[in-house]
Amino acid sequence: MGDREKNVGFAASLNVLFTIIEIIGGILTNSLALLADALHDFADSFSLIIAWYAEKQAKKPATSKMTFGYRRLSLLSAIFAIIVLIAGSLFILSQAIPRLINPEPVHAEGMILIAILGITINGAGYFRLKKGLSQNEKILSWHLLEDILGWVFLLTGALIMSFWNEPVIDPLMTIGFTLFVLWGVSKNAKETFNLLLEGVPPYINMNEVEETILSVEGVKRVHDIHVWSLEGETDILTAHVVVENKYLQAPDQMRRSIKNKLQELHIEHSTLELEGEGFCSATECIFESNK
Repeated sequence: MGDREKNVGFAASLNVLFTIIEIIGGILTNSLALLADALHDFADSFSLIIAWYAEKQAKKPATSKMTFGYRRLSLLSAIFAIIVLIAGSLFILSQAIPRLINPEPVHAEGMILIAILGITINGAGYFRLKKGLSQNEKILSWHLLEDILGWVFLLTGALIMSFWNEPVIDPLMTIGFTLFVLWGVSKNAKETFNLLLEGVPPYINMNEVEETILSVEGVKRVHDIHVWSLEGETDILTAHVVVENKYLQAPDQMRRSIKNKLQELHIEHSTLELEGEGFCSATECIFESNK
């Protein structure tokens, strides 16, 4: 958890510093692409600061009121980052389209210098966050990867404009980059909302989970399986497991055998209710009666 907080804090510091440099550079070069990316980086910086605060608060221990602790703050900050990026991207598009009709001259050499600086700074933040496992770190690292690719795109455009004086390239780059950002955000938004709704994480196969439980000696069947994740890193399972009656004489050993198997599937926290062969739980009885 401490590394997670440091990773996000490091990326936030770099982003805030470069956003200031980028705004000044965008004004001096008269580049809408730079100013648009400055707005995007400002949104990223704000999101990173919120994320850093969320990661810090997420270290608080569980309480009688918050039995899972504050780990989902990380997920909430990821949702906030998505909202900010979408709103900022739509604003950027509204500013870029008029420039297609009336392009303005830009200072290509200055754009090249700032683009190289952008690739370097955002690259440092990306590789730091890339090590993280939480959904928050994944989304924030994607933001920075978008920035790196965007700067490569801007650098290419600036190099072209330095040889071929065609200022319409600037708004075209802005629109292309912004559409790419929106595409990336939509992919991450789908996974984030899946976690928010306590859906099964994409890297967990429910058939494999059931087969793993059934592979334990003495297990007859399993029902009422639920798998979700707190923040894309801590995975949780609850299930009713029907076992041969003789294994109920040592229930802790049976539970431990199942839990060890589940840990191989990245499910660290599991709650298992063991049932004898003749036992019929409420949900299972209802299911059987409706057949």
